[in-house]
Amino acid sequence: MAPSIFPSRRPGVVAVHSVDRFVFTVPDLAVARRFYEAFGLDVRQHGQRLDLHAFGHPHCWASVFEAGDRKQLRYLSYGIFADDLPVFKARIQSLGLAVEPHPLAAGLERGDSLWLRDPDGIATQLVVAPKVSPSAKTQPSPVAAVPAGAGAAPSRGRVAQVRPRYLSHILRFTPDVPRLVAFGHEVLGLRLADRSGEVIAFTYTPHGSDHHLVAFAKSHAPGLHHSSWDVGSVNEVGLGAEQMRDAGWGQGWGVGRHVLGSNYFNYVRDPWGSFCEYSCDIDFVPADLDWPAADHAPQDALYVWGPAVPDDFITNHEQPAA
Repeated sequence: MAPSIFPSRRPGVVAVHSVDRFVFTVPDLAVARRFYEAFGLDVRQHGQRLDLHAFGHPHCWASVFEAGDRKQLRYLSYGIFADDLPVFKARIQSLGLAVEPHPLAAGLERGDSLWLRDPDGIATQLVVAPKVSPSAKTQPSPVAAVPAGAGAAPSRGRVAQVRPRYLSHILRFTPDVPRLVAFGHEVLGLRLADRSGEVIAFTYTPHGSDHHLVAFAKSHAPGLHHSSWDVGSVNEVGLGAEQMRDAGWGQGWGVGRHVLGSNYFNYVRDPWGSFCEYSCDIDFVPADLDWPAADHAPQDALYVWGPAVPDDFITNHEQPAA
């Protein structure tokens, strides 16, 4: 079941409500199209741009352009409520953060927006847009009853393609996790859900979202570590992993279960060294609740069960270290 169509809002609180879009470049657009179609996304090409949708959902979650010799995060767009626009504008002007729109945003504008630059130098757009983060915990995909004497598992030849339902969150690399958490809180209105020291942190919107809308992992430079896409069951997580192995993209990490966020996961390494995650049953933070944020031990930062973490899982291939 997709996110609630009835948007939630915490009264009297100014904060971004969704990741509206993330925009990045890759060396080869044709390779990107093959990867994201195999992953199960609805990939739509507009000239020299790919837009990533989830089947059955009207929103565009990401745009991909061709440039350079490696993947690079270009800008992030957050959705805001229309009546919060003046408050954000005054806040950005008072802090001296305003910048010109990113060149790749030309033709993607959909409503009134503001532009600023975050402490890592990443261009950030605040755009008046519908809330597309969940407003209630998403429910498992329905499962048909199995009659007595019949097997519950389908044959391999009858398995339908796993198709994610929506973008749950993104995880960014940053040289300074606490600095970006502070920026997210003071400027964007995001709240800390959980962290592990200064190595990783998870933030959510007080207007209702999954346990994390944006997360941050320590690295020597900025970048995009992964995008996480909701599916309807742990079975679909496993089927997605098999789907990608069959398509030639078998490297990654999973199947497992996280401690922070509680979601079941499988990460698929993309052609540029970062990841796409199949995720299901993540914790949800409603608009009328403050998550009891805590600092967790390092062994709880990644998983409660699953295969060993690959040695280079937290490696920033987007901006290789010197």
